[in-house]
Amino acid sequence: MREAAGLEARGLKSPPILRGQDGEGSLQVHQSDDMKIEGAKVFAVYGKGGIGKSTTSSNLSAAFSKLGKKVLQIGCDPKHDSTFTLTGMLQPTVIDILKSVDFHAEELRPEDFVTQGYNGVQCIEAGGPPAGTGCGGYVVGQTVKLLKQHHLLEDTDVVLFDVLGDVVCGGFAAPLQHADRALIVTANDFDSIYAMNRIIAAVQAKSKNYNVRLAGCVANRSKDTDEVDRYCDVVGFKRIGHMPDVDAIRRSRLKKKTLFEMPDEEDIVQCRAEYIRLAETLYAGTDPLAPAPLEDRDIFELLGFD
Repeated sequence: MREAAGLEARGLKSPPILRGQDGEGSLQVHQSDDMKIEGAKVFAVYGKGGIGKSTTSSNLSAAFSKLGKKVLQIGCDPKHDSTFTLTGMLQPTVIDILKSVDFHAEELRPEDFVTQGYNGVQCIEAGGPPAGTGCGGYVVGQTVKLLKQHHLLEDTDVVLFDVLGDVVCGGFAAPLQHADRALIVTANDFDSIYAMNRIIAAVQAKSKNYNVRLAGCVANRSKDTDEVDRYCDVVGFKRIGHMPDVDAIRRSRLKKKTLFEMPDEEDIVQCRAEYIRLAETLYAGTDPLAPAPLEDRDIFELLGFD
């Protein structure tokens, strides 16, 4: 517990550890009840690394804002690239900002760690410790604590966590303590669906102790959805969105913009409409899904080829 000792030495309270609460041998950081996000609808976006979680998250945040919602997007990856298409630049991380004031959080102002992005979306990058030096779960908890202390969640309609892809990391699990629904970004290929199957198992385990439930999946960068749909039919999951593999999305990332700031080309207009529809679906409320993830061998048999 070297990291916990380090936190306490800097005046930060270390959250308690729950042992084996949601799986054999699990160690889970448990945030105190006063850290619960009240009033807003809270979504956590998951998927394997490189699948397009940040692109999906940022365009979804923009879509929520187009519906007139007050939105806060929290990037939960040390790469801190979740919100750059909303703000046009990489934002400093909460952990770096805390270091700059020697972890005296009371010295910070909201504008020190929150940036207003496209159409009023509030953007924050939680960041994380350097590779191999600590748990991202502490950083997510400290970020929510800062937001609560500065009353930045009180008039927010939607909070969206963009979560790193490592299923076994505390930074993966921490947003599930706050989220109402988890959304998985996948693609119509074996590796993406295999990762989605593992994410489903992880979220299902955490849902035994937290209020989070699965909302469904989005097929991203995919011409077809047949393999995703076949998997969903078998395990009892649901595809609630489809973003085709169009060059406009790649170009929007290069221009550091959301799709809502790009020219009105046919592909872009269609993708915007799909993001708006997805935002409307999520905000209206989705049925809580409880799919039965497959064993590794079974998913190979379902999707593999001879």
